Amino acid sequence: RMSRHAQQLRDHDTNPCVAETDASRKCMDDNNYNKDMCTAYFLKYKSCRKFWHDIMMQRRRKGVKPEMPSAEERKKMLESMG
Repeated sequence: RMSRHAQQLRDHDTNPCVAETDASRKCMDDNNYNKDMCTAYFLKYKSCRKFWHDIMMQRRRKGVKPEMPSAEERKKMLESMG
């Protein structure tokens, strides 16, 4: 059974970067943990975290709840941005 923290990390509503996390982990597995082979995946993950963190901070400042948009709401936001 997964810990509550591990479950939160797998929850698409609370973690907007599950796909990037999985891709990075798979790259590491596939490349015998040679980090140099996975730089692009790490950068994608990092920019995903930064993007959604900035959104979360904006929402927190405006008093919008929940601070992290749901997976469905995030999808709509990204689609509207093109």
